[in-house]
Amino acid sequence: MTSLDGQVALVTGSSRGIGAAIATLFAQHGARVVIHGRDVDALAAVGARIASTGAEVFSTTADLTEHGQVEAMRLAIEEHVGPVDILVANAGGSPVPPSPIEDITEADWRLSIDTNLTATFLTVKTFLPGMKNRGRGSIITMSSAAARRPNAGSPVGYAAAKAAIELLTKDVAAQAGPFGIRANCLSPETIMTEGNQRQIPERIQLSLIDSHPIRRLGTPEDVAAAALFLAADTAAWISGIVLDIAGGSVLV
Repeated sequence: MTSLDGQVALVTGSSRGIGAAIATLFAQHGARVVIHGRDVDALAAVGARIASTGAEVFSTTADLTEHGQVEAMRLAIEEHVGPVDILVANAGGSPVPPSPIEDITEADWRLSIDTNLTATFLTVKTFLPGMKNRGRGSIITMSSAAARRPNAGSPVGYAAAKAAIELLTKDVAAQAGPFGIRANCLSPETIMTEGNQRQIPERIQLSLIDSHPIRRLGTPEDVAAAALFLAADTAAWISGIVLDIAGGSVLV
């Protein structure tokens, strides 16, 4: 059985969806989980579910696009739980609807980049030095099939930010590997989170299923299982990869 016993795992953006599934699975495998989000009520609900299993969980909030807030989060985690061994930089999203490039405003472009790339950069930047000092650590970032498979209907800023996260992760793997740190990236395709269940009409869901060689859409638990594999010592010699979690629909 894969074990994360006693390790401190921070999962950003874990008040719902993929992040909540990762935090829950990590807790089931012995991690001391730190959950993060800005929706305090949703965060409390996830924390309560994890705590009800007897696992240790600590909640924190921070705007990940502000370095000072990320640093304050790190200090609080180290004071109340301990240094972070496993970092899952999951927080992000697609805040701007798809549109032609010439119609994207500067403000919307910056919002997409900051929500995804800047937040990931500042999170890794803040927690990496401690990992280097301790000589160990596993970092997992989050990309998207939108970054792997160009499409005229993609939200361009989001896709560009996620593609940059993939390269950032590989650079972290190259720089931090000699310090005993691994860095890998997950790239999910359509995942049926609570939000997607509500927002994607059933007829569209059915058409999306047909685009996947494995004839179903992904679940948050599919992504969590991949995160658990990469976080654990079972993947001790795996670093710098982008792992597609896409039911065979992204073949690169």
